[in-house]
Amino acid sequence: MDWARRIIPPGWLLLTLLASAALNRWLPIAHFLRPPASWVGWVLLGAGLAVGGSGFGAFRRARTPVVPFERSTALVITGIYRFTRNPMYLGMVLIVSGTALLLGSIGALLPLPLFVCIIDRGYIRAEERFLEEIFGGDYAHYRSAVRRWL
Repeated sequence: MDWARRIIPPGWLLLTLLASAALNRWLPIAHFLRPPASWVGWVLLGAGLAVGGSGFGAFRRARTPVVPFERSTALVITGIYRFTRNPMYLGMVLIVSGTALLLGSIGALLPLPLFVCIIDRGYIRAEERFLEEIFGGDYAHYRSAVRRWL
């Protein structure tokens, strides 16, 4: 999936959100949630912003690059990284999920599995190999102790 890396993950997030909105509008399939039940999407959206922002902030504090495949200068394993190895990606998945629930249609949910696949196969797995090359046993130990997603 090297083709996926031509777009950085926030670009995939934006494309996925646009696809969700378009499918909700032109191919809603079935509305399964309506307000106020659909407002649970706000919780997921907020959680996504908090989780992703926490991961981003930890990288900034460690002064290590946030852009995928730039050479990492620090292995960040504190804060949110004690619970998930990929909080920025997890945050994006929560944002897409929350948005789809707010829209409330099956059509809005359809892009979610494709987004997860692109992020997992196009970025996470390759980044894991990259980090193991850079940090060796330290990363291997971290990887064995902390889950990829949750």
